[in-house]
Amino acid sequence: MANAIRARDSGVKESIFAWEGKDKTGKTVRGELRAGGEAVVNVTLRRQGIMVTKVKKKVYRSGRKVTEKDISLFTRQLATMMKAGVPLLQSFDIVGKGHSNPSVSKLILDLRSDIETGTSLNQAFRKFPLYFDPLFCNLVGAGEQAGILEDLLTRLAIYKEKTLAMKAKIKSALTYPIAILAVAFIVTAVIMIWVVPAFKEVFTSFGADLPAPTLVVMAISEFFVNWWYLIFGGLFFSIYFFFQAWRRSLKMQQAMDRLLLKLPVFGDVIRKATIARWTRTLATMFAAGVPLVEALDSVGGASGNAVYLEATRKIQNEVSTGTSLTVAMQNVEVFPNMVTQMVAIGEESGALDSMLGKVADFFEEEVDEAVASLSSLMEPAIMVILGVLIGGLVVAMYLPIFKLGSVV
Repeated sequence: MANAIRARDSGVKESIFAWEGKDKTGKTVRGELRAGGEAVVNVTLRRQGIMVTKVKKKVYRSGRKVTEKDISLFTRQLATMMKAGVPLLQSFDIVGKGHSNPSVSKLILDLRSDIETGTSLNQAFRKFPLYFDPLFCNLVGAGEQAGILEDLLTRLAIYKEKTLAMKAKIKSALTYPIAILAVAFIVTAVIMIWVVPAFKEVFTSFGADLPAPTLVVMAISEFFVNWWYLIFGGLFFSIYFFFQAWRRSLKMQQAMDRLLLKLPVFGDVIRKATIARWTRTLATMFAAGVPLVEALDSVGGASGNAVYLEATRKIQNEVSTGTSLTVAMQNVEVFPNMVTQMVAIGEESGALDSMLGKVADFFEEEVDEAVASLSSLMEPAIMVILGVLIGGLVVAMYLPIFKLGSVV
């Protein structure tokens, strides 16, 4: 163990080794160990009284990216096994070896190796900030200190599952119209570049004046034919640079988050989803025994919106100076009256976590209903848009034919 720790501290690249050997009673034993090389494995196991007969470095094939859904499933499985009384290291073995994604298996076995060397579960998670955020690590740390790790992992699993479900609903509400409009743009571009020019050749042979709608469509078609590479290239790079700026610029993120909340139809859904995440996160942290001021550190970032992140920082500053949570929330003016009233009742009754949980449940149901209503409303609206767009093009191109027929 000491050699493994020294190797890790010295920057030696470690790998997972599968080993087989015999213990002091002559019984065959097997296992896995993370170390800097086969020699370290042999020395470590020899000190444990194991005569090593076989050591082989494990090679993990590349798997797909570790997603939030993978982490949520891992949290649920770990909580279930620990509640069933399965030892922590054995739980990691079972979950890691049974996962279909090699990347997740490697992550879990790396965590297991850290814990095996004496690292706390909280500190082991903190070594992988890409997958385990401060909220996750703080709750695990609180569970370890209070001796209620199983309950905290169950709360974490519920929290992650509800958060993922909320994100999936918002994405489905936004993705459908965007996908339809993108397809409509591609179809229109195809018509403009290949179909309209064919009609143009036919209409030129008529030698008659063309209707105004037809002339407009033909002018647009000519622009598409001449500058299609600029149109598609400009559109692609505009989208690419927009998302790059959104990801890297804090001011851009704040501006877009404010804009999203002000959108006519989707803004209300996004606001409700943000409030649901905010209250759900605070309820989970508070129920775990995390002090309110410390809990607010994680709540703002978990809301997923820069407006509520900024508001949470103001709330935290006021609460740290002795202001009640209700008053601080009223001062930032981003929460509906119902939310602040429920928080006030929770503070007075000493059941703040329960009230915050009820608020989160209420807004999650509101989001479900809003997304269902949006889906039913968007379908006819999109059909009208597509009908006007495609139908207008067809009518514009057939008007000269109708005019010629009336002349004949």
